[in-house]
Amino acid sequence: MVRLEYAENSGAFLSLGAGLSEAARGWIFIAGIAAVLAGLLLFSLIKVQKFHIVTLAALGLVLGAGIGNLIDRLLNQGRVVAFLNVGIGGLRTGIFNVADIALMAGILLIAVFGYRQEGGDTAGETESLVDS
Repeated sequence: MVRLEYAENSGAFLSLGAGLSEAARGWIFIAGIAAVLAGLLLFSLIKVQKFHIVTLAALGLVLGAGIGNLIDRLLNQGRVVAFLNVGIGGLRTGIFNVADIALMAGILLIAVFGYRQEGGDTAGETESLVDS
């Protein structure tokens, strides 16, 4: 069952880093994440012709989730709003948001697709999207 429950998270996944000072959280969760996202976006734009469609979708999910959470932090004094809680009875997840789902889906796609490419069982699927 899904339960809607409002929470603000000043840390990362499962409130990791929430106990850090406000300045440290700002540097890590705003400046650091912004730099990582900018690097990932630049890397994606440079290599876009070499990526398979699944990899592009995964990078889009990761970038979208990161940018969404970054905007949330910038507009909400360094906190991300979370509101979803899933479980049955007393067995429940932590509270998360849609960006967390997108981030995990993107990471899972990269992990599975990257593993399949290294395994060599998708040789025909790794052609570039745009012919030069």
